[in-house]
Amino acid sequence: MLNDKSILVTGGTGSFGKAFTKYVLTHYNPKKIIIYSRDEFKQFIMQNEFKEYASKLRFFIGDVRDKERLTRALNGVDYVIHAAALKQVPACEYNPAEAIKTNINGAQNVIDACLDTDVKKVVALSTDKAVNPVNLYGGTKLVSDKLFIAANAYAGDRDISFSIVRYGNVAGSRGSVIPFFHNIIKNGGKELPITDYRMTRFWISLQQGVELVIKALEEAKGGETFISKIPSFKITDLAQAMLPGCEMPEVGIREGEKLHEIMVTIEDSMTTYEYDKHFIVYPQMVWSENKRVVPTGKKVPEGFSYSSGNNTWWLTVEEIKELLKTVELEK
Repeated sequence: MLNDKSILVTGGTGSFGKAFTKYVLTHYNPKKIIIYSRDEFKQFIMQNEFKEYASKLRFFIGDVRDKERLTRALNGVDYVIHAAALKQVPACEYNPAEAIKTNINGAQNVIDACLDTDVKKVVALSTDKAVNPVNLYGGTKLVSDKLFIAANAYAGDRDISFSIVRYGNVAGSRGSVIPFFHNIIKNGGKELPITDYRMTRFWISLQQGVELVIKALEEAKGGETFISKIPSFKITDLAQAMLPGCEMPEVGIREGEKLHEIMVTIEDSMTTYEYDKHFIVYPQMVWSENKRVVPTGKKVPEGFSYSSGNNTWWLTVEEIKELLKTVELEK
């Protein structure tokens, strides 16, 4: 499907962008992959990391806040993966206007630029924090999700679709709990602080996130939200897996933090269908009869919700230990 296609990745020098680029270059033969981001030094580093694929890669300096630059970069592009965002919760709380400019206005710029060019498919990355948001980052991503879903209504007869992929913190990602615990252990710490003993999270690897995006590119008709079926773990079990027998003082939940990662709400369950390895939340609106999305999965029961706290698939301490061996910490 991606063979001989031109793909643009916004925020492409991030952890997802690098993993997606490597996966596509390994499994497909794309015409080119355009890395669109605003940090020239990160682009320089990525160019060196992908030297063997230099003929397939293009690097564009640009910001999603700049619609004119986006439109120029999208010339001849078939597929767009929108991964650019301001993601750090405290930074977004302290700089709300900047978060809005990138996460909301930037999302609208991507949509408008794609509609004004010949792009065929757009997949935007979402987050569990966009579901019942309690912080500004989550609020901006909720608006972004709504914009991308509604963009299908503006496509008209154009051959273009917009869809969303939603997942939580990737295991080992910057700012998440695994590198936090790792640094304490590396510096000789004997106890690992727990914000709340009840806290749970989903476990998803970067490759699983990439594979879900590929699935969305292959299957999306327009307006769907794709969510992986993945295991949950207790933060206390993670601590014991990383430092067996350690003390775990409870230090209190942080501002803007949730006890559980929520992927599907009871309200969303009205249009949610279950598949073998994922869920899809379908749009409530019908854009046009020729673009009607017909679910082929199993409708979830009334009152269904999907969160790391009510999951039926849980990791044991021993299973977490094994998975930790595969985690590469972001630098």
